[in-house]
Amino acid sequence: MTAVTAVDRLDRWIRTEFVEYNTALEEAYFAERREIVCDRPELEKIKQAVVIEGGRLIGAVSGPLPISPREKYQLLGMVGFYLAACRRHESAEPVDPSAWSLAQQLGSALGVAPRFVFAHQALYNPAVRDRYQTFTSLADEAVFLTGNGLAVLAYQRAADALRRVPPMGVSNPLTTYLLETALSALDDVLRFNRDLGKTLDVDRFFFNIRPYFKSHRVGAVEYRGANAGDFSAINEIDLLLGLCDARDPFYQNVIAEKYAYVAPEDQVLLRAVVDEEPLLAKFLREAESGAGPRLRQNAELFLAVCRAHGAAYTYHHHRLVKPFLVAPAEKAPADRLTGITASGPPLDVVVAGLSRLSDLRSARDRPGVPTARPSLDRLRSLVSTTSAQ
Repeated sequence: MTAVTAVDRLDRWIRTEFVEYNTALEEAYFAERREIVCDRPELEKIKQAVVIEGGRLIGAVSGPLPISPREKYQLLGMVGFYLAACRRHESAEPVDPSAWSLAQQLGSALGVAPRFVFAHQALYNPAVRDRYQTFTSLADEAVFLTGNGLAVLAYQRAADALRRVPPMGVSNPLTTYLLETALSALDDVLRFNRDLGKTLDVDRFFFNIRPYFKSHRVGAVEYRGANAGDFSAINEIDLLLGLCDARDPFYQNVIAEKYAYVAPEDQVLLRAVVDEEPLLAKFLREAESGAGPRLRQNAELFLAVCRAHGAAYTYHHHRLVKPFLVAPAEKAPADRLTGITASGPPLDVVVAGLSRLSDLRSARDRPGVPTARPSLDRLRSLVSTTSAQ
């Protein structure tokens, strides 16, 4: 019979009492349409149960860290769930400082931020009896996590296909299959985003899901909140396609800012992709010297992949970010606007940055803000001209 470990007990608590406590608190908040309720003794008792019980269980996790990086990362996620919930309910700092200590120890061992990030929910979250770890049992939280998780997997499928193209060359018949795979995957991203927009309740997201993604302290350092975009695949696609430029200071900051918040294996991929020549440059170089039938076919597919990438992100920005975050924030009390985003900066700054990314990914030129549009148009012209001859 396998002995029950302190990590096992923490895992069981997160899947049971932790979910029950958070759900009860969220239902109370939602009933009053407030982000937090701090004037009811019965709710303060539940908040303290989260802080004290979780701190005690984490404090019992002692001795050497788990051996495998995956187990370390999953444990960091569990500690992060606890710290994120303490922050969400605006409770006192953890009663047992070992939660901070363990998070810092795990983060240092893995080379990542010592807090919960989206990968802990989507990719390192083993299901037990049909349920993975969540903050609450609210249906909208499951909708949010599943919808975003599926989109991440689709982005990863597209990035994996595109990553295999450079060693083969852009006029290779095998590249045709890889570009078709990437196109199908990006079409899936758009489909998953549309499903999420139709299914997720705006108020439930704003009042009961978003607050768990806020920034919080670990020791003396404030770490920005979890973000569903914290994975390498979307940036790999940006750079491999040539829609974004690794030399662009704006885009360099995007990658540098998220580096500590992606899983360790994603850090390896982010480092590698910045040195890869974009596929757009490869297509242009070959097309300039005359395009054969296979290059024309692959170029048309490549252009379709670029359009699909732009369409998926543009939909996300205009149909998910703005309706689910920007619009509700306009109605929020002024004292709740500070720290309303997971990223830390004011909402208007975050949205401006996301708008710039939307322009880059959809190759939409604006005055003084160039994109890959001229190069894409040049490739389209070369392929069309060659085909007509």
